[in-house]
Amino acid sequence: MTTTTATRAPRLRDHLALSVGTVAMITLAAFADRAVGTALPTVVRDFDALASFGLANAAPAASFLVALAVAGGWADRRGPLPVLRTGVAAFAVAQLLVGLAWAMPVVVVGRLVSGAGEALVDVSLMVLVARVLHPSLRPRMFSLVSAAWILPSVLGPVVTGVVTEQLGWRWVFLGVLALVVPTWLLLRPAIGPAPWVTADGPPAGVRMGVGWALLAGAGVLAPTLAGEHLSSDGPLAWTVLVISAVVLFVSVVRLLPTGTVRGARGLPTVVAVRGLVSAAFGAVGAFIPLLLTLLHDFGPATAGVSLTVTGVTWALGSWIQGHYTAPTRSRMLGGGLACMTVGLTVATLLAVTPLAPWWGLAGWALAGVGMGVSSSTLAVMVLDLSRDDEQGRNNGAAQTAAAAAMAVGLAFGGALVAGAAPSPGPAVFAVLLGGGAVAAAVGWALTGRTTPV
Repeated sequence: MTTTTATRAPRLRDHLALSVGTVAMITLAAFADRAVGTALPTVVRDFDALASFGLANAAPAASFLVALAVAGGWADRRGPLPVLRTGVAAFAVAQLLVGLAWAMPVVVVGRLVSGAGEALVDVSLMVLVARVLHPSLRPRMFSLVSAAWILPSVLGPVVTGVVTEQLGWRWVFLGVLALVVPTWLLLRPAIGPAPWVTADGPPAGVRMGVGWALLAGAGVLAPTLAGEHLSSDGPLAWTVLVISAVVLFVSVVRLLPTGTVRGARGLPTVVAVRGLVSAAFGAVGAFIPLLLTLLHDFGPATAGVSLTVTGVTWALGSWIQGHYTAPTRSRMLGGGLACMTVGLTVATLLAVTPLAPWWGLAGWALAGVGMGVSSSTLAVMVLDLSRDDEQGRNNGAAQTAAAAAMAVGLAFGGALVAGAAPSPGPAVFAVLLGGGAVAAAVGWALTGRTTPV
């Protein structure tokens, strides 16, 4: 007599601790991210340190890049637990430093620590997901991660504004700090049974990678600060901006898989497209509220609708990729990038005509859906194309490409706006939106090369 036992398909509900803990951690980090944007203007005003506003914004981007170079190899060598634990601790220390800051330099240091903590948490969570979940469950997990940004995007600025006005900006950061321990306790049960990879000694090239990452971090800080001084010393600032961009490019290339720049098949192209997607959407999105305010006379609350639209439609796009199956991952990615290209092209109407702001915002919403599909699909592809002992480094490389591309996009976008101050016209914003559409189109054209031969 023969007994046949059917194998049950993997279910995400069987990993409830991981799902709840990861979503809680991402939600807390997302709220902190949105809170900083709302509270930082009040912080610099209280310290009479407006000149440090750019540095406080750029500092976490620089430390994020440096920490990524460490996080990936560390997670591959020792497993995600020590990386995650250190990242959460750094995040908590950052909130404490800013919340108790007695001078603006302390705030900047807190922001530096925050960027490093975010990188460690991001990479370790991705490795944790890869080690614990069956590959078929990863798309749905990434859709949950994207959904974790909805409430912080919608409520974060409002809650932060109320707390800042009623209690003071320090309680924004101290309040986030109070939530770190319970959030960690939600995630901790998911870590115990995970299979870790442990190797002796550092992965090849890690020490050299940290050096290049430090150079890349300097390349992030310099163009951001130079862009703020374009109106006062245009030629010098533009020179610093261009040199810094070259330094950033050369150093970041050393941190990416071989063949990324030329679009070699497989992982290198996936990483390259990750950078293009970040430049196309992330860098452009930072200027949409300013565009709506200057060209369409939107008030602060109405202009902020673009941020809400982004949070909701991004989550929708990620949900789509997690619940609908395309013939191949590259086909799903192509659909997302097509939406981004069309959406950003339509969004250019915001700059070229005063008659169609809502049509332009509809295009921006479509681009958000495309971004949700694309970013989550790319995250899955990075893990699918990585061996177990490379998941941390490859995920770190993809995030490095994204962070560097956004930094360059923000710096040059800021330079264009500053150079046209005090009244940047439609042409400036048309270049920004058009550049985003071109970057998305290039990524779309490369989707066929994201699969190995």
